Amino acid sequence: MALLQLEAVPPWLEALFASDLAFVVLLGICILEGAMMLRFMPSEVVVPAALALIGSSIPTLLTIVAVAVVGTTIGQLVLFVLVRRAGRDYVLQKRWFPITESRLERFDGWFNRWGGIAVSVSNTMLFVRGVLTVPAGLSEMDPRRFTALSAIGSLFFQSLLAALYLISGRVPVFF
Repeated sequence: MALLQLEAVPPWLEALFASDLAFVVLLGICILEGAMMLRFMPSEVVVPAALALIGSSIPTLLTIVAVAVVGTTIGQLVLFVLVRRAGRDYVLQKRWFPITESRLERFDGWFNRWGGIAVSVSNTMLFVRGVLTVPAGLSEMDPRRFTALSAIGSLFFQSLLAALYLISGRVPVFF
């Protein structure tokens, strides 16, 4: 596991995290991450960077994790609804969607084999987070069930990142 120094966090983001709007900014970033539109920093750095820049007391840590879970879940629900309404081809044609057709077919197989549980499990995995939102959106899955499964996986992932930050005292990056 490599460690990212805080200097690698964009300066404008660092300033926003230090402002009174820190939790609103965190929510917005997490919504982008959940919708697979976060491009200015790796998603694995969001919670640790927030802990480093906002604070890591227990109440602050719990708030950061809660905001991250809510934000990523909202973002994934937006993507779920978009896929349901616009279709797979629409999403694959968009430049902001970072997955190829062949790779998405592999995730279709995961979803077909494991069903809804694959949504939660994939949300705990690096580099795969959120991708199963597309097969779930195309399925007959109830949006409330998707939201719950997405939130469970995100809670585990964000909690794990917070724990790694607390253990290491630095911002972990896994690539």
